[in-house]
Amino acid sequence: MEPITFGVLGPVTAWDGAGGALALKGPRHRAVLARLITARRRMVPVARLVADLWDEPGAGSAGAVQTFVADLRRALEPDRPPRAPARLLVTEGPGYALRAAPDAVDAWRFEAAITDAAGLPAGRALQRLDEAMELWRGPAYAGFTREDWARAERSRLAELRLGAVEQRARARLDLGPAAEAVAGLHAHVAEHPWREEGWRLLALALYRTGRQADALAVLRRARTLLAEELGVDPGPALRRLETDILTQEPRLSGPAGPSGTAARLWTRVAADYDRAVAAGARARLESTVQLVRTLAVTGGGGLRAAQEHRLAAVTAAEEFGDPVLTARVIGAYDVPAIWTRGDDPDQARQIVAAAERTLAALPEAGPHAAARGRLLATVAMETRGTRSPRGPQAAREAEGIARSLDDPTLLAFALNGAFMQSCTRAGLAARRDAIGARLVDLAARHGLENFEVLGRLVRMQARGALGDFPAADGHAAAADRLAERHERPLVGVFTRWYGALRLAAAGRAPEAGAAYEAAARRLRGCGMPGLERGLVPLTRLCLRLADGRTSALQAAEHVDPDDDWGPYRPWIEPYVRLRAGARKDAADLLRAAPEPPADLLQEALCCLQAAVAMELGDRTTSALLHSRLAPAAGELAGAGSGLLSLGPVDRWLTALEAAAHSA
Repeated sequence: MEPITFGVLGPVTAWDGAGGALALKGPRHRAVLARLITARRRMVPVARLVADLWDEPGAGSAGAVQTFVADLRRALEPDRPPRAPARLLVTEGPGYALRAAPDAVDAWRFEAAITDAAGLPAGRALQRLDEAMELWRGPAYAGFTREDWARAERSRLAELRLGAVEQRARARLDLGPAAEAVAGLHAHVAEHPWREEGWRLLALALYRTGRQADALAVLRRARTLLAEELGVDPGPALRRLETDILTQEPRLSGPAGPSGTAARLWTRVAADYDRAVAAGARARLESTVQLVRTLAVTGGGGLRAAQEHRLAAVTAAEEFGDPVLTARVIGAYDVPAIWTRGDDPDQARQIVAAAERTLAALPEAGPHAAARGRLLATVAMETRGTRSPRGPQAAREAEGIARSLDDPTLLAFALNGAFMQSCTRAGLAARRDAIGARLVDLAARHGLENFEVLGRLVRMQARGALGDFPAADGHAAAADRLAERHERPLVGVFTRWYGALRLAAAGRAPEAGAAYEAAARRLRGCGMPGLERGLVPLTRLCLRLADGRTSALQAAEHVDPDDDWGPYRPWIEPYVRLRAGARKDAADLLRAAPEPPADLLQEALCCLQAAVAMELGDRTTSALLHSRLAPAAGELAGAGSGLLSLGPVDRWLTALEAAAHSA
C-alpha cells in the first residue's frame, strides 16, 4: 500500500503516495480524522468521539461514527480486501486509533524539524526551519476553530510557529547579513505586537545594518505599546538591548568568528565602494554583473533576484554604445545551468538578440576572441529547448575558441552550452554523460567548483537514464559534498528529486511517493520556474504509469484539470478529456499536441502521449511516437531528467509496435 500522509497545518486533508488529495467526504468525516490525529496514535473511545462531534448527541450518533470510520477506511486503504483488518485506522478496545507513521502527519514533521533545529549550527538550523515553515498551509486544523478538542492543539502549534519565526530570524542574524531578516521581522511584530522577542530581534537586526536610530525607535515603540495596552514595562531582554545600543556594546555588531568578520567586512567595503565609484561609471556596471553572477548560485531568492537584474544590466551596457563593454557584461553571466528548459523564454530571446548584435559589432580577429566565445556560449545556453540550428552551431564555435585560447573557464562555459543543446532528439544520454565527464575532469583540474558540481549533476542524470544507478548514486553524493563545501543550496533540489526517482525506479512506489512529496516542498520557491511549474502533478501522473500495468484511462481518473500543469498542459489535456469520457476530444487533442520540446523530459512526454494513443487505438500516432522514442532504446524513459521515470523505453517500444500494427 502506498503511504498515506495527513495535513492539519491548514485545512484537514490526506494525500496518497503520489501526492493526490484523497476524497474524505463531509466535514464530520474530516472531524473524525482530525480528532484521531490529535490523539497521536492513541485510542479515542467512540463515546468521546460522539461527545466531541455533537453538542447534543442523538440515539444514532454512535452508529454515525461507525459509518464515518468505514468511509474513511475505504478512502485511506482502497486496496484492502473485504473483511481484511484495517492497518491504518484501526479498531482498538472501545474506540479507534489512527496508526499513522511518525513522519506521516505534517504537524508532527513540523514539530520535529523545529526541535532538530534547536541543536544545530545556524546554517543547518536555518535549513531545517525553512523546511518546517514550508509545511504551514494556514492556521492549524482550519475548519475546527470552535471545537474544544482542537483548541489546545491549535494554540500549541500556533505558538510553535511563532517561536520558529523568531528562531529562524536568530539563525539569519547569526549568519548575516542582518538586512535579510528585517522585512520578515517587521511583519512579525505587526501581526504579533505582544511578543517581546520579535521586537528585540527587529531592533538588533536594524542596529547591525547600521540603522541605530531606527533600532532605538523600534524599542521605544515596543515600550509605548506594552505600557498603553498592557500596563507593563518591557522585560529585561528589551531593556538590556536598549542600553547596549546606546553604549554601542561591541558584542552587538554580529557573530564572532569568520562569518561575523566577513559580514562586517562586506558592510565596510560596500560602503567605501559606494562612496568612491561614481554612480554612472562603467566599473560599477561590471561590478554589478559579477555580483549578480554570484547571487545566482546562492539559493532561491538569490537566483530570482539575479534573473531580474541580468537583463537590466545588459540593457544598461548597450546604452553606453561600446560593444566590448556589452560583451563583457553579457559574457560574465557564466552561471552553470542543469535544467534544459529556460525560466523566462522572453528574457532569453532578448539576451540572445543582444548577444547577436554584439557579435556583429565585434571584430572576428584580434584581442576579442574570448569575448566572442562567451557571447556564443551565451547564445547556446539561452536557445535551449528550441531546436534552433543556431544553438548547436554557437556551442561548437564557442568550444573551438576556448580550445584555441586554452581557456578552461571559457571551455567549461562552452561545454555547458553543448549540454543545453544535447536534447535535440531522444536517446542522447550517452552524449550528455561524455559532456559531464569532460566537465568534471576540467573543473577538478582548474578549481572550477561550480562547473564540477554541474558535471556531477549531468552525469547523475545521464547514468540514471542509462540504468547505471550505482554510478549515478556516486555522482549525486559527490555533488552534495561539493554543494555543502561551497554553499550551493540549489544542488540539493536536484539530488533530492533524484533520490525519489531512485526509489521509484527500484519499484518502491510507496517510499518514492513520500520522497517526492518531500522533494516538492524543497522545490517550492527555488527560483527556477522553468523547472518548478507543472512538475509536481506531472511526476504524480508518471509515477502511476511507470508500472506498465496502469492504462491511460486509469491514470486519467487521478488527473486534476485544475492543477497547475504549467508548460505540460498540451500533453495533459487528452487525459482530462479521457477522464470526462470524451474520447473523440481526447483523440483530437492527442494529434494536435506539438512535438515535445528538445529538453530532458521529451521521452517522458512521448510516453504520456503513447499511453493515450494505445488507449484510443490510434495506430498512426503510435507509429509516430515509436519513431520518436526508438533512438532511446535501452534507456529509462524520462530518467535523463534526474527527476522521474516511466520505466524502460524498450517496454514502451514493444507496446507501440503492437499498437501500430494492430488490426
